[in-house]
Amino acid sequence: MKRSEINQAIKRLESFINEYRFALPPFLGFTPEDWRQKGHEYDEIRDNSLGWDVTDYGLGNFAEVGFALITLRNGKLNSDKYIKTYAEKLLFLEEGQYAPMHFHWLKMEDIINRGGGNILIKVYNSTSDEQLADTDVLVNVDGRRYTVPAGTQVRLTPGESISLSAGMYHDFSVEKGSGPVLLGEVSMVNDDNTDNRFLEPIGRFPTIEEDEAPYRLLCNEYPDARA
Repeated sequence: MKRSEINQAIKRLESFINEYRFALPPFLGFTPEDWRQKGHEYDEIRDNSLGWDVTDYGLGNFAEVGFALITLRNGKLNSDKYIKTYAEKLLFLEEGQYAPMHFHWLKMEDIINRGGGNILIKVYNSTSDEQLADTDVLVNVDGRRYTVPAGTQVRLTPGESISLSAGMYHDFSVEKGSGPVLLGEVSMVNDDNTDNRFLEPIGRFPTIEEDEAPYRLLCNEYPDARA
């Protein structure tokens, strides 16, 4: 993925967040030079991968597979240093973008449509060998519990949310004609390195072609703390 694409995606997300008057914490405005001057007081951000994140899942087709997101808060499992048991994210999908089918072994999460268009979330139970099950899926949409057939796309309009349990396969796409979507995610502690089971083998972070200087550093790019 080109750095220019990443810069553009971050600026687009910033603009959309401003449109919906969602104020971001100050560290999300740090430049790469700012980060080179930051000391150990910002270790929680570095260690827990808070901040900007743009992924094309290693497929090189960000316009169709991938999205931009921000991790606002997160903890770390089995850590005495970071005892938060929860995480929060903002996710942004343009029309035509898709987040591939996956589940989490440990994490339960709520996905909230914070504004914009409508999000479609296809859901399946998983089998014992981690494939798609053909059984009905129990879903919880804003406290309403009901079952849907395997492979149903649950439609969330702005303000609506769904709870996704560990082991439940799901993907994300934007309903055609409804416009880009800003999503919130409230979850248990998030570890993208160990707790993502994709149905098809893909990557999580992009390989970056440096065609211009970075506008913001991604959450896996922070330099070591200044001594």
